[in-house]
Amino acid sequence: MILLDAYALVALLGDEPPAAEVAALLDEGECAMTAVNLAEVVDVAGRTGRLEPGELRDLVGTLAVSGRLRVLTVAEDSAWRAGDLRGKHYANKSSELSLAACFLLGSAGPDDAIATADAPVARAARAEGIPIVALSSSSGRRPE
Repeated sequence: MILLDAYALVALLGDEPPAAEVAALLDEGECAMTAVNLAEVVDVAGRTGRLEPGELRDLVGTLAVSGRLRVLTVAEDSAWRAGDLRGKHYANKSSELSLAACFLLGSAGPDDAIATADAPVARAARAEGIPIVALSSSSGRRPE
């Protein structure tokens, strides 16, 4: 399964550079996002004025009904893992890993990959042995 970080859905909504990549991922296979990352999407979409909450709910609902995106509830073991990962990989200014990103990483199973344009997320995923799908950022760069 491909786990999308919040930026992936924000980019799709805002028709940013990786929008086509994200759409292809949604079309090609099993994609999911944690409920925590969805909350981050709601926050960003609301603050940037990209979508009203009702429009976002409709879009995510459509993606879910079509089987293109699952929203994962966060289990207690994922929360413990997220907290551990945050402590292990967060470093102020050099690796600003959001708590939502840690929930994403903490929810990854052995056969999952993380789709991200965020360099700290990509570094932490690689350090934990989680494969990544490197998306282009809004500036066109991909995480190394």
